[in-house]
Amino acid sequence: MKKQIFVIFITLFIYAFLTPSYYEINAQVNSDTNSDRIIVKFKPLTPSFLKKKIISSYGINIDEELKLGNTYISKVKKGNAQEIVAKLKKNLLVEYAEEDFIANKLEIPNDPDYSKQWGLTKIQANLGWDISHGSPEVKIAIIDTGINNSHPDLAGKIYSSVNCIDPSCPALVTSDPDSHGTHVAGIAAASTNNNIGVAGTSFNSSLMSVKALNDSGSGYYSWIANGIIWAADNDADVINLSLGGGFPSITLESAINYAWNQGVVIVAAAGNNGSSSRVYPGSYANSIAVASTGQNDLKTSFSNYGSWVDVAAPGSSIYSTYHSGYEYLSGTSMSTPFVSGLAALIKAVNPGWSNYQIRQKLEATSDIINGTGSYWQYGRINVCRALDCNIVTTTPTPTPVVIPTATFTPTPPLLPTPTSTPTPTQIPLLSPTPTLGISPTPSPLPWWCRYIPTHPYCQL
Repeated sequence: MKKQIFVIFITLFIYAFLTPSYYEINAQVNSDTNSDRIIVKFKPLTPSFLKKKIISSYGINIDEELKLGNTYISKVKKGNAQEIVAKLKKNLLVEYAEEDFIANKLEIPNDPDYSKQWGLTKIQANLGWDISHGSPEVKIAIIDTGINNSHPDLAGKIYSSVNCIDPSCPALVTSDPDSHGTHVAGIAAASTNNNIGVAGTSFNSSLMSVKALNDSGSGYYSWIANGIIWAADNDADVINLSLGGGFPSITLESAINYAWNQGVVIVAAAGNNGSSSRVYPGSYANSIAVASTGQNDLKTSFSNYGSWVDVAAPGSSIYSTYHSGYEYLSGTSMSTPFVSGLAALIKAVNPGWSNYQIRQKLEATSDIINGTGSYWQYGRINVCRALDCNIVTTTPTPTPVVIPTATFTPTPPLLPTPTSTPTPTQIPLLSPTPTLGISPTPSPLPWWCRYIPTHPYCQL
């Protein structure tokens, strides 16, 4: 009996002294955001009835439960989120409270400017395919607007498809009306060697369609966090996040850390503000943040940059799957799946490697291009070097046409020799520069010209 009275007394004490008064509720504080949802995480062992009472004392309800333990969503009136969050933080039973910010897709629509799929050649994916096409056992989760399940270059690749806008992440078959996720998925792993469309970076990998952005390309952080947790719990090897927001979030970072601790490689866009401003979740330590480069291997004008950005990848006028056809899009959203595809290829070649080893290999074998060390830490990714192609290009024996005053003086520039861990050092790639007067015997066309016949290397 005394024990019951003590429990009741403690409960009343907490409710009476750790919840706000009528005057506190009605004190207005201006908010600098338009958030209409908040995220609240209660401390372990907090009884359900107390959670409800604390939340209801603000005139709101617990509307959703996230996959992160003891974490809930409450819908609030616009303009009140900041105030309610500030007061909830003072409650000793609340671990944290924050506004449920919105993230957006990070693409920039663009007209065609470059040869189709120049990005794959730039990162030497065509050479890396001599080592691996990827593996269906390696799964890339595209957390985005969804993937068009009927696209001919993607339909056979989708291992699972869910809607994490709903807290339970139920199964969903979508045509992806926005098509941002469909475009991203094609860059990462479109079907290849099927006589249609485009090639994917890791074209034998499987895809997981995780819808966490609405059909306009926006989504709450809580939706994205749910998608990350779902993907990690359902055996994703790589998570692609071609999205971002300008506000940090404990909820979003907790989801990233959860997935990393499950052994997942997480790749996220750096943002399209053309500034050093941090974008989340790309800025978090356990994400690989990806900037955008153009065909000239320079940072694109729209790409974010800074010491928090890890690598770069092609992101300007990238041709990929879109609606039921194909389209050019630009943005760090497009750069990100090149890196996700490379992570999947490394995993396929080294199935026993940890996410840390995969990330280390990917970063250490990047090409040190202009901007490395200032715009991004490691360079622009290189598939061939990451897969240890160890290719040495042999110079064909020339059949000279003798022209007086012309001499042949090849000057082979050496690429920097990276130190890659844990695999052997890359052998430098020799690229002779011939001068006037030599007509070398043409070499056979590369095998991959079957897939990209329009590429300059494939023209006799």
